[in-house]
Amino acid sequence: QVSESSRMNRATAKRLIERYFRQLTEGCGNSNCTNEFCASCSNCQPLDNNAAAAKALDLFKVNAKLCDYYPSVESRSDGNFLLGSKMSAEEFSDVHYLTEHTVCRILSCCEEEGNYSALVHVIGRIFSNADALIKSFRKEEPSATKNLDSLQSKEEKQSDQSSEKVFSSASSPDETPNGVPNSCEPTVDIDALRRVYDKLLSIDQVESALVNALIYLTPNVELDLEYLDVYETNPDYLNIFIIVMENSNLHSPEYLEVALPQFCKAMSKLPLIALARLSKLWSTCGLPHIRRMMETFQQLITFTVLSNEYGMENLVNDDETVVAATKCLKVVFYASILGGEVDIEHNEEDDEDSESDELTLHELLGEDRLYKKGPRIDPLEKELGVRPIDCIKPLIPFEDFINESVNDVIEMDKDFTFFKVNAETKFSFQSCPFILSVITKSQGLYYDNRIRMYSERRLTALYSMVQGQQPNPYLRLKVRRDHIIDDALVRLEMISMENPSDLKKQLYVEFEGEQGVDEGGVSKEFFQLVLEEIFNLDIGMFTYDNDNKLFWFNSSSLENEAQYTLIGIVLGLAIYNNCILDVHFPMVVYRKLMGKKGTFLDLSDSHPVLYQSMKEVLEYTGSLEEDMMLTFQISHTDLFGNPMLYDLKEKGDQIPVTKENRQEFVHLYADYILNNSVESQFKAFKKGFLMVTNESPLKYLFRPEEVELLICGSR
Repeated sequence: QVSESSRMNRATAKRLIERYFRQLTEGCGNSNCTNEFCASCSNCQPLDNNAAAAKALDLFKVNAKLCDYYPSVESRSDGNFLLGSKMSAEEFSDVHYLTEHTVCRILSCCEEEGNYSALVHVIGRIFSNADALIKSFRKEEPSATKNLDSLQSKEEKQSDQSSEKVFSSASSPDETPNGVPNSCEPTVDIDALRRVYDKLLSIDQVESALVNALIYLTPNVELDLEYLDVYETNPDYLNIFIIVMENSNLHSPEYLEVALPQFCKAMSKLPLIALARLSKLWSTCGLPHIRRMMETFQQLITFTVLSNEYGMENLVNDDETVVAATKCLKVVFYASILGGEVDIEHNEEDDEDSESDELTLHELLGEDRLYKKGPRIDPLEKELGVRPIDCIKPLIPFEDFINESVNDVIEMDKDFTFFKVNAETKFSFQSCPFILSVITKSQGLYYDNRIRMYSERRLTALYSMVQGQQPNPYLRLKVRRDHIIDDALVRLEMISMENPSDLKKQLYVEFEGEQGVDEGGVSKEFFQLVLEEIFNLDIGMFTYDNDNKLFWFNSSSLENEAQYTLIGIVLGLAIYNNCILDVHFPMVVYRKLMGKKGTFLDLSDSHPVLYQSMKEVLEYTGSLEEDMMLTFQISHTDLFGNPMLYDLKEKGDQIPVTKENRQEFVHLYADYILNNSVESQFKAFKKGFLMVTNESPLKYLFRPEEVELLICGSR
């Protein structure tokens, strides 16, 4: 791993030294260059190749200034233009950055002459130069540099500026959700830029110049980001990525081979705060633009995967292009969430045990990294203050981010090791779980569970050697068919109190008085019998809705909480032991298990009749007080069918529901039905579930609808 990292560093250093060498021997092409270590500067001492090589090494060590390249245009026989020779339109040599007005002027001159070489030259020069691109297409023109625009009259300028739309960077331009001030929102005039691209991309020679310029620009940008902290010095460095990504032709074949892979590598080197700014900016761009960006990165990933052959020796995880494009796709993924309907409130409180200071046996054995506790948090997610589970409806459906070609070639056992052990040096696709299908992710979860089972088995063997006892490597359950709930409950309750880590062992079920080795089939039957018993309506733990064929917690159940903990443990064990269960819960149960509270929208699935009634209250145009006569006191039936009254607010029976407070009424009603009325039952259920899954990457890898697929397959 270390050698891989140092090999990449050596390759980057070599490229940087080569840039210094070229600068010392050939120069940057700028006749007004003032860098004394550049051959284009009049003060530079000429050096032979050996001396230049030694000097390049010295400049690399002290991180000396590197010039930008000033290319020129060379006409080809096919009518296209390349970067390379003397400029053909001297009158535009004083253009040091671009605005919409500048491009329009050059374009009209070229159209008059019937020759686009001047435009091609300027586009090639500006788009291959980081500094020039940063200053281009600003909302407010930079005052320091004189430009062609000085020919405009003041009136023209004012009218131009007023017509250019100001583009806001995010939902909260002043600061990020975690309270970090947003130093400055992007300064690019997006609307003007889009109009420019519309004009430019219809000209073939310009398209060719844009491709070549991007090929030249991106390696330099990548080096600058990696070694010179350019973004920290100048946050406007982000403009380069904003401008390039507005090119609607990026997905076309001429970009896929070299230009786009290099661009993705450069973009993936942006610091976290810059990626978060990009994500927030793109979230405001509207669906067509976000979808185009998503498809651009997806196409590059698919194209690269299909163009290569992968195996155990040549993993897709080591393909720089696929990895970089996946990291870029993550920025678009979060933009799609931010731009959609999001609820960052209504979170369940976590009752996670405080960390113990005592060393675990895993830590003593040096295995703590493989079995480290708790769910991971994605750094970009943390920076943006939003999680996929907070998203009610993204701009782009989550399924569209899954890349089938990656899922076909990924070696999940290797990827799992990178995810758990080598996260610092190796890329794991599980750090970008949105790109993986449920089947692929469930493979990763399977490895996690099996390794944990194997680990518990080893620890049991170690303990038994020390204590001189017979090892018990499995979670053994011996049950009687006619007392299955009592036997399972007593045994699992004892285990959960005395040694909860035993729940992480492989399940081994034995029915009393029956021969049979449990190779999965007996466990499957055990789960089925337990569920039939627990969901039996005569027991009264759950209620059943005949309309949607789903179960819900009985708020007036007489059963103790241990029964609910048992069903939670059973669900956890099913995931842990790779069993599909015949359970029928509404989606809100899985959302609550993953940390969200139930809200009004969840009623559509769990209590459809009530949802419809509440919707009518919200949409009613007449007088609610006179026509419906509702108050903040509600009535529901208990286990024996008796009506029970509940005040949603203090003295609720005296507060009528009006147009002004109906939103609050609906919110409190849904909160009572889905959260408050079943709080003790659900808490016990979740506690049992977490006993088995608390150390699993389940919460990090899967969304609630995917957890449902894991537990009970497709409805």
